[in-house]
Amino acid sequence: MFVPETGKGIIPRDAANHHSEVCHTILKRVLEKSSIKLSEIDVFAYSRGPGLPPCLKVGAVFARTLAIKYNKPLMDVNHPVAHIEIGKLTTGTKDPVVLYVSGGNTQILAFASGRYRTFGETLDIPIGNALDQLARTAGLPNPGGPNIEKAAVGGKYVELPYVVKGMDLSFA
Repeated sequence: MFVPETGKGIIPRDAANHHSEVCHTILKRVLEKSSIKLSEIDVFAYSRGPGLPPCLKVGAVFARTLAIKYNKPLMDVNHPVAHIEIGKLTTGTKDPVVLYVSGGNTQILAFASGRYRTFGETLDIPIGNALDQLARTAGLPNPGGPNIEKAAVGGKYVELPYVVKGMDLSFA
């Protein structure tokens, strides 16, 4: 996982350079852990977005290179859907309603009629970005969320206005 220098947000080029540096090591580790060979893989997939374009490009080029080398199909996958499906796989959940929270997205999603549907989403800033900005302003290290939580333990509760319109959310 890429963690930026203290006090900095994620700079897309820095994150992409990190991904480029570690992709071969991660692939090797995954293959060893799963006891399979690259030649046994049926299809190579990559995240097409949404996300940070330089990072997505690293993944796409890496997957495309492997697909060409091993003469296998290449499939693009929606980034948030990939996170949801991995969560379902690791928890055994069959039909969840999902609160998808990432740096750039905050959405309420569920699978209906053969596809993921958005039932609500942030009207302004995604909660991940809001927490990171709050942490930087407060001088807390990155990632913001866990460090804000640590700082809040034993703190004083202050009620703030909260805007909700239907299932949409607002964090500004």
